[in-house]
Amino acid sequence: MPKMKTHSGTKKRFTVTGSGKLKRKRTGKRHLLRKKSKKAKLRLRHMGIVCKADEPRIKRLLCI
Repeated sequence: MPKMKTHSGTKKRFTVTGSGKLKRKRTGKRHLLRKKSKKAKLRLRHMGIVCKADEPRIKRLLCI
């Protein structure tokens, strides 16, 4: 059986923490930033954690 390949797009978007959770960037920080308040943009800086329902699918793509 051939080796499983890691999904390149997923590899670039998610990182695994020490406890095995998946970190992701928050959406909404690419464009149309002038209408967002400074406080809203500041909140978008921080990384988010992937929810439990999506974790198995992403882990399968990352071959974890």
